[in-house]
Amino acid sequence: MGFMEWWDGFWATYNTVIFSVGVNAMLALSIYVTLSCGLLSLANAAFMGIGAYVASLITMQAGLPFPVALAAGGVLPALVALLIGIPTLRLSGVYLAMATLGFGEVVRVVVLNMEITGGPMGLNGVPPVTEWWHIVLLLGVTVYFLARVRRSKIGRAFEAIKEDEVAARLMGVNVAGYKLLAFVIGAAIAGVAGALNAHYTFTIGPNNYGFENAVDILTMAVFGGTSNLIGPMIGSTILSLLPEVLRHFKDFRLAANGLILILVVLYLPKGIWDPRRIRAFMQRRNSGNSNNSASKKVN
Repeated sequence: MGFMEWWDGFWATYNTVIFSVGVNAMLALSIYVTLSCGLLSLANAAFMGIGAYVASLITMQAGLPFPVALAAGGVLPALVALLIGIPTLRLSGVYLAMATLGFGEVVRVVVLNMEITGGPMGLNGVPPVTEWWHIVLLLGVTVYFLARVRRSKIGRAFEAIKEDEVAARLMGVNVAGYKLLAFVIGAAIAGVAGALNAHYTFTIGPNNYGFENAVDILTMAVFGGTSNLIGPMIGSTILSLLPEVLRHFKDFRLAANGLILILVVLYLPKGIWDPRRIRAFMQRRNSGNSNNSASKKVN
């Protein structure tokens, strides 16, 4: 069997998994932005749904080009985040999580009862125009943009707010403004991810963007680690591939994700990708190897 035949077979079997890895990486990065500012938001699944429906309706009803649909899929969730973020982000911790979760349920119920969105049946026949390079390109742009933000004044303000909101405010940081900015950026990224996913899966429904999806997105980010950009992408990749490995236990996927989240919070609070822990481990290992070498020379 030649390479091309092998590749065609591999792609036909695992293309859905590969696409889901890329989309989930963007979703994990979307909630990474809000977590980097100390916001525990569960609204990203709703923003993903808004982006998916808006982009799908634009391509199906208006017949506009796919790039326009992608842009709208990011802009509208950002505008919605701006509107609800002004009153909602006065809350913090579990109260913010409850408020954003409630917003997600409101979006789901509204979509469920609108005729233009297809109601409970959702939208079928979404044009399958998403290509692998669309996801790679937009994921790369997202990572580059967030890396620049992380190294900028905005990123330092996010970190200051996350560490101590009161101290940041006393230092002159516009806490409310930066929180709102993080919320809007996360919504835009989630909306674009939803638009990409909708134009690959051909069909979308209101139940695709409910509480379960919100927990999945949070689990991917926390599991990988939110101290840098690599962690959420690693977490999303592992949890995207896990259902394939445990295909026979798919009915327990939500329970497995919840258990993983609990274990990570208890034993790996920084996630599986924690540069400080990895550096400390490597230093101990190198120190141990050096001591063993010295002992052998003495003997």
